[in-house]
Amino acid sequence: MPEPSNETRRIVAVVVTFNRRDMVTRLVAALDAGSVVPDEVIVVDNASSDGTADALAAAGTTTPLTVLRLTENTGGAGGFHTGLAAAMERGADLVWLMDDDGTPSADCLQSLLPHLATHDFIGPAVVSEDDPGRLCFPIRVPGSSRVVHAVPDLEAASTSGLLEGVVIPFNGVLVTRELVERIGLPREEFFIWGDDVEYLWRARAAGARIATVVGSRFRHPSTDDLGTPLMFGRTTYNHSPSDLKHYCMCRNNVVNLRAHRGLVGVLAFVVKTFWFYLFTRRDVGRLRLSIEAMRAGWRGDFTGHRRFLDG
Repeated sequence: MPEPSNETRRIVAVVVTFNRRDMVTRLVAALDAGSVVPDEVIVVDNASSDGTADALAAAGTTTPLTVLRLTENTGGAGGFHTGLAAAMERGADLVWLMDDDGTPSADCLQSLLPHLATHDFIGPAVVSEDDPGRLCFPIRVPGSSRVVHAVPDLEAASTSGLLEGVVIPFNGVLVTRELVERIGLPREEFFIWGDDVEYLWRARAAGARIATVVGSRFRHPSTDDLGTPLMFGRTTYNHSPSDLKHYCMCRNNVVNLRAHRGLVGVLAFVVKTFWFYLFTRRDVGRLRLSIEAMRAGWRGDFTGHRRFLDG
C-alpha cells in the first residue's frame, strides 16, 4: 500500500493535458500507484475534445483528483501557470509538475523527497520510455562543454547521486512553495516551448538550489529531433517538424535569451537558426517562419502562434 507523501508537508502533483486521454489516464494511474503518493493530483485540461474529461471522471483513483477544465487551449505554459496557482491556493508546500506524456517510476517521488533539505528545485533523470538507458533531453554538464546523452554518462558526471545546477523542468520536477513565492508562476503567454527553460533560468537568478536526482526516473517519449547537431557537431539545434512548435520555440527563445543572456545570446541563436535551415536542413520556407517568429519575440508579440491552432 502506498505511503502518504509526507506528514508535515502537503504535496500536490500538477499535470497539464490536451487531447491525450490515454496518456493522461495512464499517468494518473501511475501517480496513484507510487510507493509515495501526492496528497492531491490536479489535472489542468486545456479544453480537450477527445473525451479526456469523461475518462478522468471515471479514473477511480484513491488519491484525490481535481480536474480544472479550461474553456480554451492555453498551451503547456498557460496550463502550468493555472495549475501551479491552484496548487498554491490549495496550500501545497511542494508541487510536483509534469506533462501528460510522461510517467514517473514507482519510486520517483520517494527518491526526490530526501533532497529537499538541501534543494528547492529538483527533478528526476528523464529517460526514453523505449530505451531507459538513454536520456530524452541532452544535458550539458555544468562548468564544461560536455553534453551527455546516456544515463551511465549522467551518473559518471554526478556527485553523491546529484547533478548540481541542472534539472529538466516540468518533467517530474518538485518545487517548494517558498521558491514559487519568490519567483512567481510560469509565463502563460509563451503558450508552448521555452516556458520551462524561462522558469528554470528565473529560479537560478533567484538563487534556487537546483539538482537532478540521478537515481530517480521519469519516462518520456523519445525526442529524436531535439539537439540535432550542426556546425560540424560543435553545437545543436532544437528542430521540430511542427510549425506551431517551431514558431513558439523561435519566438520564446529570443525572449528568454534577451532577458537572461543579452544581445550576444540572441545573435548566437539567430546565427544557429540561419545555419540550420540554410546548410544543415535547407528549408527557405522554414527560415522565413523563423525570422517572423524571432521578430515577434523581439517585439514581445505573443499572438502569432494562434493561426496554427486547430479551429
